[in-house]
Amino acid sequence: MSKITILGAGNVGAAVAYALIVGKTATRIVLIDVNKEKAVGEAMDMQQGIPFFGSANIISGDYEDVAGSEIVVVACGLGRKPGQSRLDLAQTNVNIVKEVLPKAYKYAPDAVYVCVTNPVDIITYTAIKACGIPEKQVIGTGTMLDSGRLRAKLGDRLHMSYSNIHAYVFGEHGDSSVVAWSLSNAMGTNIAEHYDLLGDLDFDFPAEKEEIEKYVRSSGAEIIKRKGNTQYAIALSVREICESIFNNLNICIPVSGMINNRYGVNDVCLSLPFVVGRKGIRREVNPPMTEEEIKGLQHSADVLKGVISSLEI
Repeated sequence: MSKITILGAGNVGAAVAYALIVGKTATRIVLIDVNKEKAVGEAMDMQQGIPFFGSANIISGDYEDVAGSEIVVVACGLGRKPGQSRLDLAQTNVNIVKEVLPKAYKYAPDAVYVCVTNPVDIITYTAIKACGIPEKQVIGTGTMLDSGRLRAKLGDRLHMSYSNIHAYVFGEHGDSSVVAWSLSNAMGTNIAEHYDLLGDLDFDFPAEKEEIEKYVRSSGAEIIKRKGNTQYAIALSVREICESIFNNLNICIPVSGMINNRYGVNDVCLSLPFVVGRKGIRREVNPPMTEEEIKGLQHSADVLKGVISSLEI
């Protein structure tokens, strides 16, 4: 039995549950929310669709129902409003996670905790430092979504399948993120250095570089400005993480975890490549990056550390 508990039945938590059902990722899903009626309603609505997607079971529950979960998705807290940055939510959501997460951990000490709540790097740090969950059992979605946005944009500009595009965003899931252009490639061809070898296209990398980076960093805010929240893309990225955990796929992905002695960065959670398997983080991968990219990563770490120092964690 593959069991997942989702803490938070708001827009993101409900979308995660739906993605897990449609993807046939879990056989049992538990929704927990401070608004119990909301959790009941979401579970009822999705359970009534199960006959179309197999044999999963989704229920609303309480913390004792977390027992037996292999994965706990942390999606509780406030979402950002138009004009807010993810870091604006920091203390409020840190307080919520500090209250909620130990209650879940009590019943599922061996589960892998996948943090989605923003600011996700700060929340991932809180789960480890304040809640005492072992580092390898805590994964923040981090820049996995940013990297997906980058791949989508590049695929559209290169008129090429997203599956042929390999490109990564590291650092903070936010304004100080770093696009690792030195690692970006399409069918083995470095996009930044050899974009002209990718066919007869109207793609001019030097002219479009800043625009692409801006697109990646501002996409969340642009979506929130229009519809009030983001939910679907992040839910699908969570599903991919859960698939790698349940099936021990050992996928190497840019997710947020505790960083020590990597590229001159220490004692902070941000996104770098990690291999994710059944027990959570299996190992680190440290690809070569340019001096400029490493400096950007260090700056991103400093931004996050500055926020952490101002919080009660």
